[in-house]
Amino acid sequence: MIEILNHLGYGLQIALVPINLLYAFIGCLVGTLIGVLPGIGPAGGMALLIPLTYGKEPASAIILLAGIYYGAMYGGSTTSILLNVPGEAASVVTTLDGYQMARKGRAGPALSIAAIGSFIAGTIGVALLMLLGPPLAKVALQFGPAETFALMVFGLSTVTSLAGKSVRKGLVATTFGLMLATVGSDLPTGIIRFTFDIPKLMEGVDIIVVAIGLFAVSEILSSAEEMRAGEFLVEKVSRIWLSFQDFLQSIGAILRGSFLGFFIGVLPGAAHVTASFLSYTLEKRLSKHPERFGQGEIRGVAAPESANNSAACGALIPLLTMGLPASAVTAVLYGALLMTGVRPSPFLFQKHPDVVWGLIGSMYIGNVMLLILNLPLVALWVKILRTPPRWLFPIVLAVSFVGVYSVNASALDLLLATLLGVVGYFMRRLDYPLAPVILGLVLGNLLEQALRQTLMISGGSLDIFWRSPIAITLFVLAAAVVALPKVLYRSQSKLEVET
Repeated sequence: MIEILNHLGYGLQIALVPINLLYAFIGCLVGTLIGVLPGIGPAGGMALLIPLTYGKEPASAIILLAGIYYGAMYGGSTTSILLNVPGEAASVVTTLDGYQMARKGRAGPALSIAAIGSFIAGTIGVALLMLLGPPLAKVALQFGPAETFALMVFGLSTVTSLAGKSVRKGLVATTFGLMLATVGSDLPTGIIRFTFDIPKLMEGVDIIVVAIGLFAVSEILSSAEEMRAGEFLVEKVSRIWLSFQDFLQSIGAILRGSFLGFFIGVLPGAAHVTASFLSYTLEKRLSKHPERFGQGEIRGVAAPESANNSAACGALIPLLTMGLPASAVTAVLYGALLMTGVRPSPFLFQKHPDVVWGLIGSMYIGNVMLLILNLPLVALWVKILRTPPRWLFPIVLAVSFVGVYSVNASALDLLLATLLGVVGYFMRRLDYPLAPVILGLVLGNLLEQALRQTLMISGGSLDIFWRSPIAITLFVLAAAVVALPKVLYRSQSKLEVET
């Protein structure tokens, strides 16, 4: 322990060098802006700014890019809460309760708990990265294709918490997301699927295009209809800052989301998205009033935002200790490290302690910077809601379409977002949940790829799943998550009948 504290002191010395402090601040600021603006995403923003790292010291380069990384993880919550526009995929879950809080005049507390939760989760995540990095990397290596497939199935089981009143409708929405995930070119075989002879669809359907279409565009259509009928109401902002009671209600969700998100982040796959969905599911399961989720429950904001930011720290473990980038963001970081002459490996802590411990030290400082940077902005962001709806809706629509177009600079994406907005509008009218569509789309590609790899390894035999204790455990947990609500509901019904 003393040795780790000595290493941390060394890392803080590197991070506190004035030029590195400047890079950390620039990274946090740029990352927050990237998160707020839908479409770019942390991986895209980091890739655009990689040229800024040319000629810099490896520690300085990685501090700058890491600041963008976890800054973007926080920034995505702002538009999700205020406008129902997910800044990036992991922020989709935040829209469920965050936007409802904004509609009820509680945008300030929602933004505040997102900032505080991100700070606490980021700090816990960095501490766990420092203490548990190498041992957890070895655990992550035990996740082959079979275990990854089981993990994705477990992730899909969270649909029961997102389905609202009807699990059947939730499953239909998830299936729609899985169908969207199959659009494009099948890489192993080269077969073109469901593109309707449109060359652009060979690349598949981008998650941001779907998220903005389903959530932002459909929200504008629904709100415009309500406004025309005189039913659209947004309560005046009742309080800007977080109350102590709100904090006490949320602290348990923040801590649980922090630890769950970190350990999910270590595993391969869509770590941030999976962690956000799972943390939301966990809080809804533990709540005495699960019906409040989706109606403006503050824990529905605190949990996924905490898990999202903590997962960002966990995802660095396989990258730094094993040289295994498990996501698009860590792949960009991997490329940046290689360009500076640093190759991630099990010996990175010994060969380049300045890079590793400088990064860890800067992440502690960066979390403080993000808190100081974003809490004062809460009052400014809340003023957006004072804009009259007749002006706000066109602005939101314009921001949404700019975000969609910035993904691939494609007019087809604008058309897809519009069509999906219409689909989302009718899904709302028919009471079909939207979040399961994103869940199916994000996990669909990973699910298919893991299943294909597993069957190739086993020669087409499914026995490989039953020979893996990890896979069996995850399958059992997935079944329990799906079946538990029905069991509890039947038990509660019997008790009510008996009494």
